[in-house]
Amino acid sequence: MALQVSKLEAKTRVGAGKGPARRTRVDGMIPACVYGKGLDKPLNIALNAKALKAAVHTEKKLNTIIGLSVDGKEHIVLLKDYQMDPVSKDLLHADFIAVRENEQVKVKIPLVLTGKSIGVAEGGILSQMRRELEVWSLPGSIPLSIEADVSHLKIATALHINEIKLPAGITVKTHVNFTIAVVTAPEIEKVVEVAAPVAGAVAGAPGAPAAAGADGKAAPAAGADGKAAPAAAGAAKAPAAKK
Repeated sequence: MALQVSKLEAKTRVGAGKGPARRTRVDGMIPACVYGKGLDKPLNIALNAKALKAAVHTEKKLNTIIGLSVDGKEHIVLLKDYQMDPVSKDLLHADFIAVRENEQVKVKIPLVLTGKSIGVAEGGILSQMRRELEVWSLPGSIPLSIEADVSHLKIATALHINEIKLPAGITVKTHVNFTIAVVTAPEIEKVVEVAAPVAGAVAGAPGAPAAAGADGKAAPAAGADGKAAPAAAGAAKAPAAKK
């Protein structure tokens, strides 16, 4: 089966650095570089920004295999990185890596969770810890996405990378069995109850009602020094005792 590639034209760029790169942009092109084991040295090229966007406008996006023609010589490449103006969103620079049809290349693939987990049906919360996987694949076998079934996950259980069934020809090189997804128990809202006033609270204690006097009126509260507060102005004076 022939390798499906997206065509892109480019030309050799003379010079490197900010000056030549600026002149390339003035000419309506963007500077770019091609790296790879099969090259004696990095290739400095110039290409049309709109043509590059069209070349990777496929289902695989940045994982699109590109047939890059530089001055008539074709290179099989992947777009590995690019720089964009933060304001205008114009492409400023691009980096490609040369690949070979029979050698694996490292790419990042979107990870899609499938199925409804048992834990979610019981009220748990499913959290996806990884949105993409870094895998090794032959250029012609790069998948659109990798699926991971989470239907068996219960509350307080997790899915790890070693449990995922990868497509044929796809490998993950890692020494850590990292977590892909986890189902956690829902948070229980705590209700704080306000304690009711204690019956028979000691009079004069903070928050306790003032004790009533003989006339049914509340007795004056004690001052800060512990002595009783003076009687209210205008209160009736007790008659003096007769001799």
